[in-house]
Amino acid sequence: MIFLYTPCKDVSEAKEIGRALVKKRLAACANIFPITSVYMWKEKLTEDKEHVLLIKTTKSRAKKVMDEIKRLHSYELPCIASFEVGCNSEYKNWVKEQVNE
Repeated sequence: MIFLYTPCKDVSEAKEIGRALVKKRLAACANIFPITSVYMWKEKLTEDKEHVLLIKTTKSRAKKVMDEIKRLHSYELPCIASFEVGCNSEYKNWVKEQVNE
């Protein structure tokens, strides 16, 4: 199973992207968390309130999920990070079912 992590400008954008991914069966689930990000952008120290999407999908769907996030995301340079995770077999099977695998 793959988790994808992407910060969004606000909860509305996070929900919009999450719903689109689940509706298209690219993801089984999308969790949304409020965060504070601190980073340099265009030579300026920046601190923003954002909402992170933690998206659960399969390895074979990860590229399509990334492409869809890029298409829907408002950021000029969105962070889209992925990592493989282990989990209980029942949940892993549920994720596969949700993305039609």
